[in-house]
Amino acid sequence: MLVDINDVIRALENNEVVPTFQPIVELRTGRLTGFEVLARWQHPEHGLILPSNFISLAEKNGLIGEMTQQVFRKAFSALPLLPDPLTLSVNVSPIQLQYLSLPRQIQEAAKEVDFPLHRLRIEITESALVNNIERAQTIASELKAMGCKLALDDFGTGYSSLFHLQLMPFDKLKVDRSFVSSMIEKRDSRKIVAAVVGLGQALGLTTVAEGVETQEQAEMLLLLGCDKGQGWLYGKPMLAEFIPAMIAASDQRIAANSLARTSSSANSLEASPINRLSQLQAIYDGAPIGLCFIDTNQRYVSINQRFADMNGHFVSEHIGRTVQEIIPEVYPTIEQYILRALNGESIQDVEYYRPSYWDEGKEVIILASYQPAFDEANEVIGISIIAVDVTERKRVEHAIENHGHDRHSAETATKIPWIMDTEGNNIDIGQGWVKLTGLTKEQSRKMGYMSAIHMDDLPEVIRAVRKGIMQGSDIDIPPHRVKTTSGSWKWLKSHASPRRSPSGEIVRWYGLLLDSAAPKLSKPGMKIVEDAQPKPQKRSQEKAA
Repeated sequence: MLVDINDVIRALENNEVVPTFQPIVELRTGRLTGFEVLARWQHPEHGLILPSNFISLAEKNGLIGEMTQQVFRKAFSALPLLPDPLTLSVNVSPIQLQYLSLPRQIQEAAKEVDFPLHRLRIEITESALVNNIERAQTIASELKAMGCKLALDDFGTGYSSLFHLQLMPFDKLKVDRSFVSSMIEKRDSRKIVAAVVGLGQALGLTTVAEGVETQEQAEMLLLLGCDKGQGWLYGKPMLAEFIPAMIAASDQRIAANSLARTSSSANSLEASPINRLSQLQAIYDGAPIGLCFIDTNQRYVSINQRFADMNGHFVSEHIGRTVQEIIPEVYPTIEQYILRALNGESIQDVEYYRPSYWDEGKEVIILASYQPAFDEANEVIGISIIAVDVTERKRVEHAIENHGHDRHSAETATKIPWIMDTEGNNIDIGQGWVKLTGLTKEQSRKMGYMSAIHMDDLPEVIRAVRKGIMQGSDIDIPPHRVKTTSGSWKWLKSHASPRRSPSGEIVRWYGLLLDSAAPKLSKPGMKIVEDAQPKPQKRSQEKAA
């Protein structure tokens, strides 16, 4: 429809400019939080006319102030239809943000109907801040003092200056509909949305996405951490008389979705992305295994200290460089696994040899896994790599297989691996221990495993462990009895070797438990147990004699 300034003047004189209300919902729950007020021209012949047909004419001819006042008064008059705490969000023209009288005009319009200004959100586009940022700051401060909240609208389409975010007291950041509408098909749009949401969360701002039209868009926004959304998925802009129906529709939508929503998925979103990032970074840096992430160009994006030590370089030397640049002598061995992972395949437990960067002339054995990482559209964006140096563990296994006089028994024995920290606490133990003793891994942690050892043998076990810890040497635990699930006693022995850091400090002991024959001589009162079955005391004493 073509209109001129005279048509706009008549519309104002006839009080035909009206507010419409579009729902704004919380993405995580679907709960209605308020409405954005959008101006429409209720033409007597053509019905509701979009603002693109008349707003620019009003701005050019100095009528925007009067038009906005009409919209404000009518929107505030809808208060009886808006149960607390639903809010109203209203856009102000860039031209209006140059008038110092704007806060007073809003306050007067609200006072006429007792509209509480703490339920008002004023939306400002960045173009409104360019001409006179000092005046905009003054107006914004007054609006905040009145109780209003401020939102930066259409962020990412105009000047998108962090300078404005720093200077202005914004409470909310809005993601423009142009990015939301194309985010499913275009990776660049997804990354822009993710960046805007991440920036808002980092600054403590509520993020709102405009133009949400499909459930797929809503789910992706939720995955990216966006707080709220508005668009045709939740409702079109409607006249005030339809507000009760829109509230009822929102309640029905929440009830319909509640059965499909689990508490675990909700809890995982309680922390903001910036907090989750900090939590994950702490886990990443403190992990007892090597962790890194490479992008699709095989460049290191992140890496923890343990992985950097394995590669023989500082953490800072990795970032931005390719795997081939950092470890050229190893790359031909692992290239095939990296390429397969970049094609979406998960590669587990790859074992390979490589030169030691700390002991010249020696080799280390690495156990690695390659897990592709996918973005919101299920496209591979990089690989998460996990690596463990198993050299010491392999050496211990080899040593135990050839240790002692019972070599044949050791070679055929069932092996139970275990890991101990520098203070003698059990960190982990193989599943064979659980089957043998009935103690769970959790029950066996720290000193819990000792509850399965015969009281007569326990002092020798403790002495052997303490000796190894004090001397920093291999630990040889002599034959000792362990109680089985059947109630009988089984003879075991154990050997462990320390794993050292590049600086030479012991960080772990890796050991194995093996079957053992009973000692030839017993201590007074000790029962010799063979084949896991107790023998009569008399026969044991005769044998000892």
